[in-house]
Amino acid sequence: MTTYETRGLVNIIVDPGKCIAEKGCRVCIDVCPTDILILDLGNGKVRMAYDECWYCLPCQHDCPTQAIRVEIPYLLR
Repeated sequence: MTTYETRGLVNIIVDPGKCIAEKGCRVCIDVCPTDILILDLGNGKVRMAYDECWYCLPCQHDCPTQAIRVEIPYLLR
């Protein structure tokens, strides 16, 4: 699984091999209440625009291909 270079700073991990955003899927973008997920025009996949995640998990639960994993910080679990 490929992740971003800033893995320690990113709370939402998107598996580009599973993400089908380039085919028109926008489920995670649509369900995010903080609008932090955007389409990366470079590779056609979803990514975090900035770190304001509420750890509410609809992006992870609603993703049809299970391409998103939310890493909740230890102190918030």
